Amino acid sequence: MEIDWAALRAAAIEVMRRAYVPASDFPVGVAGLVDDGRVIVGCNVENASLGMTLCAECGLVSALHASGGGKLVAMSCVDATGAPLMPCGRCRQLLWEHGGPDMLVEALPRPLRMDELLPHAFGWVDMEKVTGPAGGPEVPAELAKWRGRGTVFVHPDLSGGATIWTGYWERSSGAPGTGEDKGILEEGPNFPTASAAVAWGLVRTPRIVVVDAEGGLSWAGEGELPEGIPQRWKKEEQA
Repeated sequence: MEIDWAALRAAAIEVMRRAYVPASDFPVGVAGLVDDGRVIVGCNVENASLGMTLCAECGLVSALHASGGGKLVAMSCVDATGAPLMPCGRCRQLLWEHGGPDMLVEALPRPLRMDELLPHAFGWVDMEKVTGPAGGPEVPAELAKWRGRGTVFVHPDLSGGATIWTGYWERSSGAPGTGEDKGILEEGPNFPTASAAVAWGLVRTPRIVVVDAEGGLSWAGEGELPEGIPQRWKKEEQA
């Protein structure tokens, strides 16, 4: 999509003049290009309770969803002189959520991608590492207190002559001689690949052991290899 930076900046300057800034006298205006071609705007709005002040980017994101949603492609943010202004840290996170890593922000001497402004950003991918993706392998509410504990064992099985993979979440760490209570917390469904079963397990605990058809053990969890497990699991060996 072609970006008319001059038009975006002009729209940002126009809305900047409507900012409500009785405390700072620092007006900010933003204009954003949406993936369907719409141009939306926002300005900062201060409050006597200063912590309630809304940055211009907050207004931009509200306008995005109030006018039909979509994804931000590019944004121009300006100060009182009309010069490009960088978003604050909180707003970079907000823009990442609604524009993603490829969104462009006007800067000098060139526009910057969001993954340049916010490297190693936090997003839903990080949430899914713990809770599972939407519609994915969430931990049942009654087992939530066990998240991060115990061990998941992944192993192959046969169904209709084809190899499938499944897993079970064991209460203990699996370490020998600990005297820990044992017992299965949860049995997993059937998965077409070992990697899918491992992903199910990692939502539950960082301790994942893959058992192959011959009974050999591989470590698919986090950290160093535990005692008694000779090798790390490799995805290319999942079949």
